[in-house]
Amino acid sequence: MDVASRAAAIEYAIRDVVVPAVELEAQGHAVIRLNIGDPLAYEGLPTPNHMVAAFKAALDRQDNGYSPSYGIPELRTAIASSESSKGWGCSAGDVYVTHGVTEALQIIFAAFLEEGDTVLAPGPHYPPYMAYPQMYGGSTTEYRLDSARGWRIDLDDIRSKMNDSVRLLVLINPNNPTGNVATPNEVDALIEIARSWPKCAIIADEIYDGLDFTGHHCSVASRSGEVPVITLNGVSKVYFAPGWRVGYMAWHDPLGRMEPVRDGVERLLRSRLCASTPAQYGFLAGLAGETGWMGGHRARIQERMGYCLNRIEAIDGIDCEAPGGAFYLFVRIADPEMAADDKRFVLDLLHQHHVLLVHGSGFSPEFGQGHFRMVCLPPTEILAEAFDRIESFLRS
Repeated sequence: MDVASRAAAIEYAIRDVVVPAVELEAQGHAVIRLNIGDPLAYEGLPTPNHMVAAFKAALDRQDNGYSPSYGIPELRTAIASSESSKGWGCSAGDVYVTHGVTEALQIIFAAFLEEGDTVLAPGPHYPPYMAYPQMYGGSTTEYRLDSARGWRIDLDDIRSKMNDSVRLLVLINPNNPTGNVATPNEVDALIEIARSWPKCAIIADEIYDGLDFTGHHCSVASRSGEVPVITLNGVSKVYFAPGWRVGYMAWHDPLGRMEPVRDGVERLLRSRLCASTPAQYGFLAGLAGETGWMGGHRARIQERMGYCLNRIEAIDGIDCEAPGGAFYLFVRIADPEMAADDKRFVLDLLHQHHVLLVHGSGFSPEFGQGHFRMVCLPPTEILAEAFDRIESFLRS
């Protein structure tokens, strides 16, 4: 039987590299996995107890049935309050709860895109922004993040690539994989570009907004008076519960331009029933409960990130721009031959020294090549061993 082209074309570099790692582990090798942004894979960054207790309580009282397709009302209200605190008037009716941000993306692309439509996304970027649009007849064009300027947005490149086919302009802020955080002025400039294209909306992927170390992160919706913005966020990263698979999209549509497509989104949401009911109650506890624990989690991430940057600086053959947010490092490979085939670099390191990274070209064939992405989430003793192995690999 022939596979559908939409499935055969899908690539997800972050998990694709796990396949050979699993084979090595089956042979008895201990692989240090630095490939996936899962804080729960390492000690010291647990999901808060009060959120876990709320999840368990929902199970105990048998809140395991289907919930409303747009999300339980209490959670939608809490999300709206959280978004409003970021500077824009979000109501519960503007919020749709999804099975993670990835489902939100699939639903948005399904509702927006027809054959020939374009998504304009940053390069490098989170892989589904390249993989999913082609499933719905669209395609992705990348705009450049400038590696020589701390991965800042190349606004001129965006201007040169905007046209009538662009239905969605994406900003991942803080960025995955580079960790760049856009300034308010950059956000304003991006909104101004989109304002000239009335068929275009902005996707503001702000899943890492609580892990901003620059102090200048801002909500895109809070800066827009006319241009429609769909904000994406969820429980995975800032609330440290990625396996719960609860995300949301919050719609900011000052001029009512998105009403027809919003009807399509609601139809799609109803057709797929609902997000996990007990997990929604866990997320609700995170939004409504105390947040003092977040400071300790952020401090641990910053400490581990600082250790990684110091080690990278001391190793010949690699270098890295200090990220402004999230928990990734996008590391440049200095040797031209190795940089030309960054996937081979990653696989050779895996097989020879059992450290699992992700090749930069998996985040953008054009703008990510010659790099690798790693997480800085493990305790420093694990990171130390990983960097010792990376250094040995480069020396050999």
